[in-house]
Amino acid sequence: MMRLTALAFCLMMTSPAAVLAQDAATNSAPALLVADNVFVESQDRLVATGNVEALHDGAHLTANRIIYDRSTDKIEIEGPIRIVAEDGTVLTADYATLDQEFQNGLLKGARMVLDQQLQLAAVEARRAAGRYTQLSRVAVTSCQVCEHEATPLWQIRATRVVHDQVERQLYFDNAQLRVLDIPVLYLPFMRLPDPTLKRARGFLVPSVRSSTLLGTGLRVPYFIPIGDHKDLTLTPYLSPKTRTLEFRYRQAFANGDLELTGAASSDSLLPDVLRGYLFAEGRFDLPKDFKLKFDINTVLDASYLNDYNISDDDRLKSSLTLERVRPLQYTWAELTHFESLREQEDNDTQAAIAVSLGHEQRFFPSQFAGGEFRASIEGHTHYRYSSIPIDSDDADFDVDGRDVTRVNAELSWRDRWTLVGGIRAGASAHLWLDHYHTEQDDTSDSAVSAATPGVAVDLRWPFQRTGADGSRSLIEPVVQYGWVGGERAKNPNDESTRVEFDEGNLLSLSRFPAADRRERGQQFVAGLRWLHVSNTGWSAAASVGRVWRDTFDDDFTRSSGLEGKTSDWLVSGRFTHPSGLSISARGLLDDTGRATKAEGSATWSNTRLDLTASYLLLVTDSEEYRDQAQSEWTFDSTVRMSTHWNSSYEARYDLADQRLDRLGLGLQYRNECVEVDLKATRKYASATNLEPSTDFDLTVSLKGFSTGGSAKEYRRTCAH
Repeated sequence: MMRLTALAFCLMMTSPAAVLAQDAATNSAPALLVADNVFVESQDRLVATGNVEALHDGAHLTANRIIYDRSTDKIEIEGPIRIVAEDGTVLTADYATLDQEFQNGLLKGARMVLDQQLQLAAVEARRAAGRYTQLSRVAVTSCQVCEHEATPLWQIRATRVVHDQVERQLYFDNAQLRVLDIPVLYLPFMRLPDPTLKRARGFLVPSVRSSTLLGTGLRVPYFIPIGDHKDLTLTPYLSPKTRTLEFRYRQAFANGDLELTGAASSDSLLPDVLRGYLFAEGRFDLPKDFKLKFDINTVLDASYLNDYNISDDDRLKSSLTLERVRPLQYTWAELTHFESLREQEDNDTQAAIAVSLGHEQRFFPSQFAGGEFRASIEGHTHYRYSSIPIDSDDADFDVDGRDVTRVNAELSWRDRWTLVGGIRAGASAHLWLDHYHTEQDDTSDSAVSAATPGVAVDLRWPFQRTGADGSRSLIEPVVQYGWVGGERAKNPNDESTRVEFDEGNLLSLSRFPAADRRERGQQFVAGLRWLHVSNTGWSAAASVGRVWRDTFDDDFTRSSGLEGKTSDWLVSGRFTHPSGLSISARGLLDDTGRATKAEGSATWSNTRLDLTASYLLLVTDSEEYRDQAQSEWTFDSTVRMSTHWNSSYEARYDLADQRLDRLGLGLQYRNECVEVDLKATRKYASATNLEPSTDFDLTVSLKGFSTGGSAKEYRRTCAH
């Protein structure tokens, strides 16, 4: 046996000048050839046999026999033949006639594999112009084809398929889609992008949607790339009851991105009325470290999002935000618009437009004093469309047209020390400067100002223990004394009507969510925190706390947990386990152990299951416009039944009304060549402007083309 390189053969078969001229013309290196046996016939024919391998310009060819004829400049190859192109495309054949660069020629019994997933089998294939592969009498599939399963799940039969290697497109003549070898669709001409092309103009995967409100319809997305950095997707949705055009526009900029989604509809639910919605969001990096964000959400009628199963939101928030975060400082400005879709809420009397801006700075002047100084200022205004200066409903609620502007500044100092025995002590001092201006409210003064001092001192005594097995435990009791002076300003409570008492504000001097209200007087806080981390990986934590005050505050509602001089007990806990189990809960308990507010969630995630369950309880509270208690369970799970089968479930049950709010089921099958998604959702709407509905969605994606996506990770192997 002997093994030689084709460079030596090229020198034998051609003159050095010819070799150099060819290499210069093609701007490529000479081919390399390796074989068991090589010999020359009649000075014009080079024959290589036995384990033949040839490489040229990134292409790798293997065969049993190669014959190169210098007089015709052709290469005859006897198979089995395998050619792997530089881009990973695999071409196999029984017999081939190619030029010496493997770019053009004829292949018999050809099979081409694109991106290790899409297979094209043909009686013969022709290579032309170094970029086109024309296949005759072709079967195309991405399904694994084995000897005992000769019929794939799906295939496309065509009289001719042309693959453009440069444009990465597949052109079909007389295409016939077959499922289990049964013809289901015929198209005289069809174009599909090959799996290596990620953005190509054309139809995406269609879906069938059936709704009790809109009937059974078809959604067919059409993708339009606009250059390299933007694209548009148009999705007609047609059913007996609606004519809808959905759209999505995306654009990437050098300093950010933009996305618009929306739809316009004409349907039988609201005849002769244009219906639709628009959502827009963008993120941009500006000079001097500023970031601009906007999120716009609007709809033409209140029930559109529910009718078309787009969103469950019943209040829409649109915002434009400018912010900058630098070491020790934060600057922001935000413009916000609120729109309620609830029938019982009037957008004219809601605070519809709000503007906020502010700046916060931190200082550490160690050369003058210890600790940390903070200075902040915030301006805020909100506007109602109504101009009525009273409550026209004669109820003790918000004034219909009240508009509020406020400016709030804070100066504070804080520090922390370690005392004897490991006790940690902390102290803080605060000064708030507030000004409020109220318009269109006959019940309030138009201008109010106040200066409010405050101090706080806290002590923590952490105890830590490390067990012999490496587990660690921490117990930390904490107490705090706080005082806020001055009298409450006579401005209306327009922003702090919903108070959340939780671990985040247990030690705050004021637990109101906005600066239009501040707690006053003396307060004492006691709490206990426990944490345990096991050496086996699980961990648990719990905390409990309570607040005692020397004065009542009428602005704390029943469900806030802070009504009266003594607060409810704040109790929280969490548990995590390496098995994927995680549980957390938080609640407010009165002295009788009755919960005034509670929430909990549990998740369990492993290789077979993702399960989430959550619980919410809110008691009746007339000051928060809640005449009926809210109590509900929510479940959401995904079960991986096997490698190819997944199922999903969701449910929301209203315990107060004892009825289902939502129920959903889903089933997904996926292998290397197809993905089938079936979803069913039932919504039991309770609002008078929403209708109960049942929706079915079916999507079938053929994998292997860029329109259907890749599923190479699901590829099976043939069992022998």
